[in-house]
Amino acid sequence: MRFAAVLPGGTATQQLEQALLAEEAGWDGVFVWETGYGVDPWGLLAAVAARTSRIRLGTMVTPLPWRRPWKLASQVATLDQLSGGRAILGVGLGALDEGMPTMGEVTDLRGRAERMDEGIDLIRELWAGGRSFQGRHYVYQEGTVDLARAARPVQDPVPIWVIGAWPRPRSMRRVLRCDGIIPQYQLDSRSAGPDDARAVRAWLTEHGAGPGFDMVAEGETPASDPAAAAATVRPWAEAGCTWWLETRWEMPHDSAERMAQVRERLTAGPPPASEGS
Repeated sequence: MRFAAVLPGGTATQQLEQALLAEEAGWDGVFVWETGYGVDPWGLLAAVAARTSRIRLGTMVTPLPWRRPWKLASQVATLDQLSGGRAILGVGLGALDEGMPTMGEVTDLRGRAERMDEGIDLIRELWAGGRSFQGRHYVYQEGTVDLARAARPVQDPVPIWVIGAWPRPRSMRRVLRCDGIIPQYQLDSRSAGPDDARAVRAWLTEHGAGPGFDMVAEGETPASDPAAAAATVRPWAEAGCTWWLETRWEMPHDSAERMAQVRERLTAGPPPASEGS
């Protein structure tokens, strides 16, 4: 299992400092928010790429139906080049909650799902060197060959992780077209546990996803108790999850207290591989 931190907020300078601390402390990746208006994730990640050499870099998550896929493909390819092949693109349908700004974008589920599927196909096509795309919602025709050629990513392909609503069939079929799943468990009244992750991994395997297909688990682990941190993540790793994302979602995201908590957790390093480490 690999370990990453999702930076909850703060200024671009604060988040850059947090990302540098994460690499120094041994984390495997850093992910940042993408919202309507706020610190631009791609400018921030480009700055992180220029100052680091090892950690993976990505968004958690990009609302793909509300972005121009060709622009997003360009941003991710640029990050992948600047980082030497360390980019990961995390995508979702776009959250419809009171914490998100109103942007006048499409909000119905079917419309977002169709744009998500076409967006993934268009991004893949551009990264592979394609010059044109014809879909229901997106039409693209490249006019300048040398500019497109210069924007090819280092990775072939850049991993795309997608939010998958388990156990909804249509959402899970979309997952199979990508490289990893960020599970969104559709459970009645209980919290998801490792057994739910194990069911997702079994479904993925049954439907052709290989052992290299990434599956994310997320939560909080204590900075001061490595054994407890290891005990928290171990059942998720045994269930088939390949990444643990350390998250602090509660608001306010950028309070002095929250920034201190994030710095403390990053400094302590990722959970050890075993309780005895």
